[in-house]
Amino acid sequence: MKCWRWKFGVVVGLLLITLGRAEAAQHPPQPLIVCFGDSITAGYGLSTGEAYPDALGNLLRKHGFNCRVNNQGVSGATTKDALNDVQRIIGLHPDVVIVEFGGNDGLRGLRIENTTSNLDGVLTALDAAHIKVVLAGMTLPPDYGKDYIAAFEKIFRDLAAKHHTAFIPMLYRDLIHKPGMIQQDGIHPTADGSIVIAKTVAVVLEPMLKKTAKTK
Repeated sequence: MKCWRWKFGVVVGLLLITLGRAEAAQHPPQPLIVCFGDSITAGYGLSTGEAYPDALGNLLRKHGFNCRVNNQGVSGATTKDALNDVQRIIGLHPDVVIVEFGGNDGLRGLRIENTTSNLDGVLTALDAAHIKVVLAGMTLPPDYGKDYIAAFEKIFRDLAAKHHTAFIPMLYRDLIHKPGMIQQDGIHPTADGSIVIAKTVAVVLEPMLKKTAKTK
């Protein structure tokens, strides 16, 4: 009797394992996309669900991608904060991280060398963890002066080239001179602006997701 029960238990166990594997094959793991950034990512001044990561998740689902999008934006964060926090982001085990930092450095007039070093450290850590990255480039208002703005924009181009990173040269490129896209502070996107940013990000991100899906 004990032998029969043991054999029956083994058969049931094997059957459950087989069913579990079949279920996993039908429902593969959802790639995790982490949006790692400052107030633009966090959705400063917007209602819950209106930040660009929310719009990005909706857009990806509409385009047939079965992904999870995690908003790890913190208003006021600088590249130094990003460097201090990157190991926590790695601990989330993302497939792709969208890095959106530097705006607060620029607005505070911080040293270009420090911003470059901090962002370089963030990208190096993500590279070492074998995590795909989309780097979002930024610019500054014209009153910061041509020389500083040019040096600031160059940070992102140079780091994208150094790390062979997927790159959005200017995150706001499709918002410029369009009414209703920027809040009254002249810096942060509106809900409509967040949707436009999501579309800008998706153009670079979606080919990476297709590649990831094939290797999972």
